Amino acid sequence: MTQQDLRVTTPDGEAVGKLLLPDDAHEGGFPLDVLFVDAGGLRPAKYEMAGHLTQAGHAVLIPDPYWRQAPFEPFDTMTVFSDPPECARLMTMINTMKTAEWIADTEALIGAIDDPRVDRDGPLALVGYCMGGRAAFIAAATLGDRVAAVSCIHAGGLVGKDDTSPHKNLAGFRARAYLGVADQDGSCTPEHQAALREALDAAGIRYQLELYEGARHGFAVPDFPVYDEAAAAKSWERTLAAFAQGRG
Repeated sequence: MTQQDLRVTTPDGEAVGKLLLPDDAHEGGFPLDVLFVDAGGLRPAKYEMAGHLTQAGHAVLIPDPYWRQAPFEPFDTMTVFSDPPECARLMTMINTMKTAEWIADTEALIGAIDDPRVDRDGPLALVGYCMGGRAAFIAAATLGDRVAAVSCIHAGGLVGKDDTSPHKNLAGFRARAYLGVADQDGSCTPEHQAALREALDAAGIRYQLELYEGARHGFAVPDFPVYDEAAAAKSWERTLAAFAQGRG
């Protein structure tokens, strides 16, 4: 695949992202997917993951959630959660980042795509991991009819107690949804799963919520120590199927 750097001016400064295209990019007409990264941010592992989508003939936008906090030393995703100072530094960045800004940046970056081979005005498909899965879920509700499908992989924070909880704000949600949940994931417990099912059913949303037994939170990300190759492959199969069904 080929990569392009994207930059666009926003009220807060210059938003940053990557646009990835299939190797046969001379053909064009590529549907646009958005990949929302996990806490580790924009890095080579995410480009590797986007390859599953470019191999399917899709263009992929990866917005940078941390550009407002740049420059910063990249994290070692294999050790960051077991290294207290580094984990604290990462959590500070996560807590500073605002999902609404990330989604607004994404819209601005889509508008900045000027490669005629990319169908930026067609139905979008979104995939996200961990905090990115939550962002993808919220983006699907925010962007409404623009989003045909969304895949949330080991996403947390979808069910909360107050009225701002994502599962309580589905009025704009039109996408087909896939939710891949890691077994024994404290960020998406059986109680959370039940609440999600109830909310999605009540909203009439087409979805599949699937439990990955034996997999841990982070299982789909190749530079995480809990990476599970078989579970990750299954999640890509499900994601691509949801994207095809959503776009119809």
